[in-house]
Amino acid sequence: MTLRRLATALRKSARATPLELGLLGRTLLHAALVGAASGLIGSFFFWALGFTERMALEHLAGYRPLRAAGEGMLIDDGNTPFRPWLLWALPAVGALLGGILSFRWAPETQGGGADAIIASFHQENATVRRRVFGIKTIASVLTLGFGGSGGREGPTMQIGGAIGSMVARVLKVSARERRILLVAGLAGSMSAVFRAPLGAALLAVEVMYTNDFESDALVPSVLASVVAYSVFISFFGESTLFSHAAHYPFIPAQLPLYGLLALFVSLAGIFFLWTLRGVRRLTLRVPLPGWARPALGGLALGGLVVPLLLVFGPRVGGPGQGLGILGGGYGAAQLAISGASWLADGWHGAGLLLLLGVLKIVGTSLTIGSGGSAGDFGPSLVIGGLLGGAFGRAAELLLHDPRIDPGAFAMVGMGIFYGGLAHVPIASMVMVCELAGSYELLVPLMLAEGVVFVLLRHRRLYESQVDTKRDSPAHRGDLVFDVLKEVRIKDVMIAGRPFRSFYRRTPASEVIREIGASEWQDAFPVHDADGRLVGVVSADVLRALSADPELAALTLADDLMTAPVAARLDDDLHTALEVLLEHGVREVLVTDATGKIVGFLDESEITNAYLGATTRPE
Repeated sequence: MTLRRLATALRKSARATPLELGLLGRTLLHAALVGAASGLIGSFFFWALGFTERMALEHLAGYRPLRAAGEGMLIDDGNTPFRPWLLWALPAVGALLGGILSFRWAPETQGGGADAIIASFHQENATVRRRVFGIKTIASVLTLGFGGSGGREGPTMQIGGAIGSMVARVLKVSARERRILLVAGLAGSMSAVFRAPLGAALLAVEVMYTNDFESDALVPSVLASVVAYSVFISFFGESTLFSHAAHYPFIPAQLPLYGLLALFVSLAGIFFLWTLRGVRRLTLRVPLPGWARPALGGLALGGLVVPLLLVFGPRVGGPGQGLGILGGGYGAAQLAISGASWLADGWHGAGLLLLLGVLKIVGTSLTIGSGGSAGDFGPSLVIGGLLGGAFGRAAELLLHDPRIDPGAFAMVGMGIFYGGLAHVPIASMVMVCELAGSYELLVPLMLAEGVVFVLLRHRRLYESQVDTKRDSPAHRGDLVFDVLKEVRIKDVMIAGRPFRSFYRRTPASEVIREIGASEWQDAFPVHDADGRLVGVVSADVLRALSADPELAALTLADDLMTAPVAARLDDDLHTALEVLLEHGVREVLVTDATGKIVGFLDESEITNAYLGATTRPE
C-alpha cells in the first residue's frame, strides 16, 4: 500500500467516525421502518409456523407438543389419535420440501440462518438478496412445522437481516448505513418472536464478533427492537415465554456451584459442536443431491423420536405426548425450570432431564447438520436449560440443601450455553433476566458467563464470526485511523544509525557530496552555530543542483533548507502521517522532549506498521 492510498483511507475514515448526528437521525428513522417491517413479518412467521405445526403434527399425526407457559396461544384441543408411522415421516417430508426450495432458489438459506447473515454483514457491501426473506420464511415453516428439531429465532435472524438489507437497498443508503440496518433488522425480528427487546438488541450488535461489538448499530437496534416488539404484542399479547418461581434469592454460598455448572455446560457445548459438525461432514459424504440431504436428517430424527414417544408417552400423559425433542422444544426448558406433575423427584427426574438434553443435542444436529432450515438459538437455550435443571437437581440431592432451586440453575444454564458458544455473554445474560422478569439471577449469571466465556473462547458456533472489527472486510478501510493511533513513533522509527547533518554555512558542494554518499537518509538536518535545529535539506535538492553546477558553487545549506519537519518521539503514527502529508515529504526527523534528534521516520515504516497491524497470518 502506498502512502497516498493510506492517506486516502485515513481521510475516508476521519469522515466516517464517529457516526455523525445527521446520519444518526436519518438512520434512526430508517431503523424504525425496519423494526415495523420486522415485527410484521416476524408475527406472520410465528403464526404460520404455529398453524403448520398444528395441521401437520397435531391434526395429522396426533402429536402433542410439550409447550412453555408463554406459548398458550398455540395450544390446540384436538383429539387426533397418535399415528407414529406418520410422525416418523413428517420431519423428512418437511425437510425435503424446504431443502428443494432453498437449494433451488436461495442456497444461503440452508441451515440455521444466523451464520449466513453474519457472513453477509462482513461482506464489503453487506447485501442480502431480496428473495432470502421469502425463501427462508417458507423453508423454515416447512422444516419446523413438520417437526424439525430447531428454533424459530435462527431463521428469524436471517429474515430480519434480509428485511434490513432490502429496506436499505430501496432507500439507497450508503454501505455503512446498510450494515446498520441489517443489524437493526436482526434485532427487530429477534425481539418480536422471543419477546426480549433489550436482549435482542444487544444480541444483534454482539453476535457479529467474538471479542467486539458493532457500536454504531446499538441505538438503531434498540429502536428497531422496541418497534418490532410493540407490533408483535399487538397481535399476540404481552407475556414472557417461560413461567418461573416468584423469587430467586441470592445465596453467595452457591456461587461455586454456578462455576461448576459453567464447566459442565462448557463440556456439553463442546459435545454439541462435535455432534453438529460430525453430522454435517457425514451428510456431505452421502451420495445424494444437496436438496435431498435435509430429508435424510429428518428421517433419522423421526427414527430417534418415535420409539421414545412410544416408550415414555404413556408415562407422561398419554400416546403422542411430546418431550421437547421436535421443534424448538421450549416446553422441555419449561419442564426444567418449573417441573411437572409427571416428572419424578430425585435422581430419576434429574436423569430424565439429562437424557432429554442429550437427545435434543442429537436431534438438533440431525436437523441443522443435514442442511435443514432451522435455527440453533432456540435449541441452545433448551439444551442449556435441561442441563442446568439436571445439574441443580443433582446438587440438591448431593448437598441436601433445600435452598437450592433447580429452576434457577436451569435459567442460568439457558443463558450460558448459548452465550458461551455464540460469544454473546452480555446479550444472553440480559435475555435470561428479561425471561425471569427480574435481575435476581444477575450475579450467578455474571460468574457463570465469565467462566464459560473463558472455557469456550476457542470454540465457535458461528464460523462466520470474526474476532474484532479489524478482522472484518467490511470495516478494514475504516480502521486506518484507529490502527495508526495505537502505534507510537518510537516503536517503528529508524534509530541508532549515524546520520549526516549540516550547518547554515556548509557549502552546497559539500551538501551534494554528503547526500550522494548517504545510503538511506532522505532528510538532512541543518543546525545554527549553537547546535539548534533550524531547517531540513531534502535529498531532492541533489537533482536540482546537479543540473546547475554554477549555482551549486554559490549556494550554502542555508539557501537549500526548508522549515524543520519533525515529530516527537511519543507521538502516534497518525500525527506523523499528517506531518508527512502537510509538508509533502517522505521522511521526518524524530526528536525527544529536549528537541534533540533521536531518529528518523520514513513513510515505509508507517505503511509497514499499518500492514502489520491489519493483516493477520493465515
